[in-house]
Parts: sequence; structure tokens; C-alpha cells
Amino acid sequence: MAFRPLLRQRAVAPTAITAFAATTLLWPTTVVHAESPPEHALARKPIYDDLPPSRSKAPSSKSPEPSTSTSTSPTPTDRLASQIRRVRLSIHDYSASVESSFNNFMSAVLIQERSFTSTIASLAPPRESNERIMPGALYVLVAAMSGSILTRNRNVLLRATVPFAVGLGAAWVVLPLTTRNVADLVWTYEEKAPLVAENHLRVRGAAIEGWKQIKLRGEKVGEWSEETIREGRKAVEGWVSKGT
Repeated sequence: MAFRPLLRQRAVAPTAITAFAATTLLWPTTVVHAESPPEHALARKPIYDDLPPSRSKAPSSKSPEPSTSTSTSPTPTDRLASQIRRVRLSIHDYSASVESSFNNFMSAVLIQERSFTSTIASLAPPRESNERIMPGALYVLVAAMSGSILTRNRNVLLRATVPFAVGLGAAWVVLPLTTRNVADLVWTYEEKAPLVAENHLRVRGAAIEGWKQIKLRGEKVGEWSEETIREGRKAVEGWVSKGT
């Protein structure tokens, strides 16, 4: 019983030697590397001989690079953005044109208002003169109404011309400076129409000539009346002297 372990050890020793020898014979002599085998080692003969050898190669491990060329067709978002941009630009242009037209209209109105006020102010007589518009205008109105009353039973021509002539004469007498300013203003507008200006000059010339003739006749009538009165006085004085 004491020799049984020794027998077991002797029986295990040949078995271990046999296993070691088998392992040595079966163990490959080539060195195994950790890197992958070369590409030519992976190449295999194609199954079909008519296929080109390029198709039989294994696909490359490198993935194809993504295409860097961008698409030229716009996306729906880009088209919507362009349409919104066009609408905004058109609205901006329209609002700008409306604002410009309104500004031009207001500028024209302000210019006309300034011109009107300056024209009315230029018709007034200077402050240093004693001419007053309010009572003078009332006198002119009364004169024109009196001319209308005098010609109310006359024909249409007299009823249309006499009140105007009487009022105009009263204006030249009562408001000479204001009437002169109004006449100058009317003349500036008449110069834009040559035919009207020419007729105005003719009428004015005829009126001035008629006024001159009236003054001349009046002077002659005055001289004749003074001469007549003088002669009558002399005759009366002679009769008185003879009677005494």
C-alpha cells in the first residue's frame, strides 16, 4: 500500500511525455502575426471564368468619400423665402412710392398756400399810409349798390356795367394804393394770355383817353362858366353904375 503513489507517478510520466511529443509535432512552425494578411492572400479564384478579375476582388475597406458637389435646385424652404422676399420688396416699393407722392402733394399744397398768403399780404397798403381797407371797402360796396339802384329800370348792359364802373371809380378814389396793387396783380395774370392783355391795354387806353377828354371838357366848361360869370358881373356892375 505504501508503494501505490509511486506506481501512479511512474504511470503518469510516460503519458505526459507522449502528449508533449504530439503537441510538438502538430504545432505550426510559422510565426503568427497580429496584423491582417496582405490583400493578395485574400484573393480567391472567381467561381465563373467569364467574369473580369476586377470584380472578383474583395471590396476595399475604405468607405467612399461623400460627394462634395451641392445640389443646384432650390429647396421648398428657399423658394418660400424668395417669394416672401419678393412680396416684401414689392410692398416696400409701393409704400415708398405712396409716401413720395403724398410728400410731393403736401409740398405743392404748402407752396400754393405760402404763395396765396404772400399775394394777399402784398395787396394791403403800407402801414405808413393813412389808407384803411375796412371802411374803404364798405364805401366801395355802397357805391356799387347805388349804381345798381340807379340802373335797375334800365337795360341789361347798363345794369351789368354801371355798378362795376361806379364801384371801380370809388375804389380808385377811396383805396388808391390797394386798387393799384390789385390792378398790378391782375396784370401779371393777364400777361399769361396775350389776347386778354392786348384787349386790356386797349380798354385801358380808351378809358384813359376818355378820362382825359372829360377833364379837358370839364376845364373848358369851367373856364367858360368863369368867363360867363365874369362878363355877367361886369354887366351888372355897369348897370348899377349907370343907374347911380
